[in-house]
Amino acid sequence: MSDIPCFVGIDVAKAQLDIALRPSGERWVVANDASEVTTLVERLQTLHPTLIVLEATGGLERLVTSALATAGLPVVVVNPRQARDFARATGPLAKTDAWDARALAHCADVMRPTPRPLPDAQTQELRALRGRRQPLIVMRTAEQHRLAGTRERLAKDITAHMTWLHARIAPLDDDLETALRSRPLWRENDDRLPSAPGIGPVCARTLLLALPE
Repeated sequence: MSDIPCFVGIDVAKAQLDIALRPSGERWVVANDASEVTTLVERLQTLHPTLIVLEATGGLERLVTSALATAGLPVVVVNPRQARDFARATGPLAKTDAWDARALAHCADVMRPTPRPLPDAQTQELRALRGRRQPLIVMRTAEQHRLAGTRERLAKDITAHMTWLHARIAPLDDDLETALRSRPLWRENDDRLPSAPGIGPVCARTLLLALPE
């Protein structure tokens, strides 16, 4: 095992992972699938990295992040804006996967974000349900605003779309309710938060899932 700290940046795309090491400068690419992620984890374990940094990419990073964390490797998923701000302050702005991976390794070395336990499977599922619900709510609200003063033919189309949105949102609400009430700690907090002035059920569940601590 080398005494020189090793920092790893992983740029995540749908089809591949671009990996860069610091300070060695080594870089390679693997497919973003279960088989090659397993091989990647085994390779990184031999390097004993001080820190591995990835950028949140809408869920594409979950496979590799989960595999790294399960193997006991120190991994952090950073906010894309945080990563881009750091890169803008320290290097060129050319957008390439190779450069992004190196920038993330540099971020790991300089900023040293603290690894945190990954959310369990149920929490990830709940957050996915909330993430699906939010854009549907936004669309429904927008359609409600459009409906006012709209001509009859368009009003029928908007009303039909709102009916469809209602039908999609309702089962998501039911699934969230069932999942939250199935675990004692979630249920206790779900009951306690709405007792605070100005906190309704939707706000309470948003806080529970976004800020579980």
